[in-house]
Amino acid sequence: MLTRYDPFSDFDRISDRFFGDRGSRALWMPMNAVRREGHVEVTLDLPGVDKDSIDLTVERNVLTVSAERHFLTHDNDQMLARERPEGSFTRQVLLGDALDADGVEAGYADGVLTVKIPVAEQAKARKVEVAAGEPQRQAIDV
Repeated sequence: MLTRYDPFSDFDRISDRFFGDRGSRALWMPMNAVRREGHVEVTLDLPGVDKDSIDLTVERNVLTVSAERHFLTHDNDQMLARERPEGSFTRQVLLGDALDADGVEAGYADGVLTVKIPVAEQAKARKVEVAAGEPQRQAIDV
């Protein structure tokens, strides 16, 4: 129903092998996804990100989240530790055919982006009524 897609995962794996793990995009933007009451809810951690820098798009069943985070430093600052990643980050999730990509909604509060994707009507469970008695048969001319 939902598949993680990261076109740069091989590049990140190779660069981490040579240069050490410097925090890849996927690790910086951790995600949870859960199916709940007729929709899939995806939550992504974006601490320190301004709401206006978040870009959310859906194209051909691929949900793309892009965001930017920058820290203000002054001319006389001496950086003692720099472990928090900054810059532009992207995360992509492949939406299965069972989801309605046209009905995506999103909200951002307290550093968490919540994306709700409705389950498509044809994918929802439905009750099938069982009729009593013999099924009617129709003659077919061959």
